[in-house]
Amino acid sequence: MPMIRRGTQVPARWLLLACGILAMAGASGPARGADEGIVDVHKLPRLEGATEDTSRADPHRVVYSVPTAVTVTSDAARKLLSAEGWVPYVYPLDEKSTSLSFKKGRQGLRVSFTQTRGRPDQSAVSYTPNRIYSNVPFPDGATELVFDETRPYLGCIAPGTLDATAAFFTREMATIGWRKLTLEAAARWPNADLGETVPNGVRVFYEHPGGDTTQFYKQKPVMLTLTRREDGRTNVEIRVAPFALPEVLEADDDMAGLPRPKPTRSARGLGSTNSNKREMSAAAMAELPAVLAFYRRELAARGWQEDGNAPLASGDEVAVRISSAEETGMLRLGRKYDFTMINVTAQVKESALAARARAKKEADARFLGDALSAAQQLIAADESRRKAQSASLSDAPLNALSDSKTPVPLPENAESVNFEGGNGRLEFSSASSVKALSTFYRSALKSSGWKEQPSVINQPNMAVMAFSKGGKSISMTVMQMGPKVNVRADGSGLVTEAAKAASSAEAQAKPSEPLKPDSESPLPVPTQRSSKSLGTSKIPGSDAPLRRELTASVPAPLDDVLAFYRAELSKLGWQEKTNGAAASAEHAQIEFTSPQGPAVLKLGRAKGETTVTLVQKNADAAAKADMMPKPGQARLMFGNMGPKEASLTINRQTVKIAAGAGGPQSPKGPILDLPPGKYQYALRVDGHPARTETLAVAAGEAWGLMVGPSGDVLPLQMY
Repeated sequence: MPMIRRGTQVPARWLLLACGILAMAGASGPARGADEGIVDVHKLPRLEGATEDTSRADPHRVVYSVPTAVTVTSDAARKLLSAEGWVPYVYPLDEKSTSLSFKKGRQGLRVSFTQTRGRPDQSAVSYTPNRIYSNVPFPDGATELVFDETRPYLGCIAPGTLDATAAFFTREMATIGWRKLTLEAAARWPNADLGETVPNGVRVFYEHPGGDTTQFYKQKPVMLTLTRREDGRTNVEIRVAPFALPEVLEADDDMAGLPRPKPTRSARGLGSTNSNKREMSAAAMAELPAVLAFYRRELAARGWQEDGNAPLASGDEVAVRISSAEETGMLRLGRKYDFTMINVTAQVKESALAARARAKKEADARFLGDALSAAQQLIAADESRRKAQSASLSDAPLNALSDSKTPVPLPENAESVNFEGGNGRLEFSSASSVKALSTFYRSALKSSGWKEQPSVINQPNMAVMAFSKGGKSISMTVMQMGPKVNVRADGSGLVTEAAKAASSAEAQAKPSEPLKPDSESPLPVPTQRSSKSLGTSKIPGSDAPLRRELTASVPAPLDDVLAFYRAELSKLGWQEKTNGAAASAEHAQIEFTSPQGPAVLKLGRAKGETTVTLVQKNADAAAKADMMPKPGQARLMFGNMGPKEASLTINRQTVKIAAGAGGPQSPKGPILDLPPGKYQYALRVDGHPARTETLAVAAGEAWGLMVGPSGDVLPLQMY
C-alpha cells in the first residue's frame, strides 16, 4: 500500500468517511452502568505536592506534576499505591520498562512518568486504567511477579508452603469463575494429558467457560504448576495449556532473510539476504517442539541441512548447527516465561566469500573493458562526426555586418544574435569555422585598439580569446557545436550606457508591492500567490475544525512573507513563542499559541518562490472527541471498515481491530498512545497479503489508521 505523506490530498469520500467513523470512537454512547473492570483513576491517591493538569479533562486519565525527579517519583508512586492494595508486576520480556503496572482484584492500572523539560527537579505522573482480560489471583505477599493479563501468564514466588499455596489457588480460582478441566472437556484436544505429574510439585488444569471478562474471545484452558523450593516457599506459574497451542506453525514474513513463525513477540533482525552475516531473534508463543518442527520444515525447503548438535549456551534447550551451499549457521531455542526464544544466525562461508569476490572482480573487469571499448567507439564516432561537420564549415574570410548596433562588430553570417547591453553579454551562431571567426575578431578588435591577452586554448574546434582596452575587458569563446559554431562574449567592454540606464529605470519603475491579505481565506494568505490549498478536518455535527492546514506558494522574498504572517497572525490574537523559533534566508519555523490551540508556521524556498505551511489545531475539539494524546506522546486511533478482524502490530504491540470497529455498530475503536518517532507497522487480515508500512508521528499529534475493505490502511492525521 503506498504511504500517504503529510499534505497529500486524499479523495473527499475517504476523508469524510474516515473522519466520521473515527470521530464516533470518541463520542459518548448511551448511558451505561459503571464498568467494574475499569478503575476510576480520579479517586486514586496522589503523591504529596501534586498539582493536577486540568487543561485536558479525561475521565480515563489523570496527569499531575510533583516537585521531584522521575526516579524519586517512580519509587514514591510504587510505595503509595502498594499501601492502597495495588500489587505491582512487570510484563514478560518487558522487565526494563520505566512505566509501572499494578493489579487490584480484577482492575488494572498503568502509571507512567515524564521528566519536565528544563526542570530536572520536577516530573509528571499519569494514571491510566488497564483492563484485566484474563484474571487470575495473586498470592498475598508474592514476589518477582510477572504477569500478562491477555493470555493470561503469571509467574511468581508465593511465600507459603506448597500445600498452602495449592489450597489458595483451589479456593481463589473458583471464586473468579475458573473450574478444573475435566476429562470430558479436555477430549477436544487429542494431546491433552491431565494426569501429568510434576517432581516436587503439583499441576492442575483449569477452564473458564465464560471466556474473558469482556466476552470478547473464548478463553483457552490454563495450566497451573506449583513446585516446592528449598527455602520453603513455592514457585508459581500459570500459562495457557500447551495442548491448546498450535502444533503446526505458519510462516510469518522473513526477517533478515531468515524464516520466522507466527505469532511472535519482540522480533528483530540484523542484516539482509545479501549480508555476509545476519541474525534473527524472536519470542514465539508456542511450545519448543512445534517451533523446532517449523524450522526443520522451513530450513529444509530453503536448501539448509542439519549438521549435528552444538554446545548449549545459557538459556538454550536446543542448539543445532545448520548449513547451506554458501552459508553456515546456528539455530538456538530456549524457554522463557511461556515463550520459546528463537535465535538464528547465518554467515557466508569463506569459500563462498572468495568465489563472490572473484566473480565481482571478473564482472568489474568486464564492465570496465566494455565501458572502455564503448567510450573508444564513441570518441572515434564523435571525431568522425566532427570532421564531417567541420568540412561543411567555411574558412573563407568574413566581413562585418554593416548595420550592427553591438559594441563589437558582428560577422555578416551571424545568426540568432542575442545581445544584452545592460549586462554586457553577446551570443550568436555562424556557419563559418572556428578559425575564420577567430581570425575575424582578432583583426577587427586589433584595428579598434583592443589588445589580445595570450591564451592556451586555440584548437580547430575551440578557441578562447581575451581583449582589453582603456580599463575595459572582453572575454570571447568560439566553439564548434555540431554543424554550427557558437560564439559567446561577455565583459565590461560590451556594456552600453543606454541599455544600462534603461534597465535601471525599469527596475525603479517596478518596486516590490506590499503583500495584501486575502479577505476570503479562513487562514491568512497573501493575494499575491501562485498556488493555495486549505485542508480541514471536522467532527460530524460540529462546525469546529479539529485541524486546519494551509499551504501556499508566494512569489516574494521569505523575509517579506514572514513579516506578513507575523503582522496578520498578531491581528487574530496569535502569540508567537520565542523559544524554538528559527529563521534564515531559506527557511523559517515559528510556533504560535492561537485562541483555539497550538499552531506552527513553516516557510521555505522553492523555484524562486516562498512556500508556506500554516497548521492550526483545536485543543478543545480534540479533547471532546477523545483524540488528545498523552503529554509528550502521539495518539493512534484504529478503525476497520472491512468484514474481517484485522491485526496491526506497531512498536511491539499488537492491536486487534474487530470488523466494523470505529463504525456505527461498534463506535469505540482501539486507541494507542506512542512516543514520538518513526514506526514500522504490519497489518494482517485473513484472505489478504500482509502489509508493512511506515508512519512518522510527532508529540501532540493524533492519527487515524483505518483498515479498508481490501485489506489496506489509510493513515490520516486528525489532530
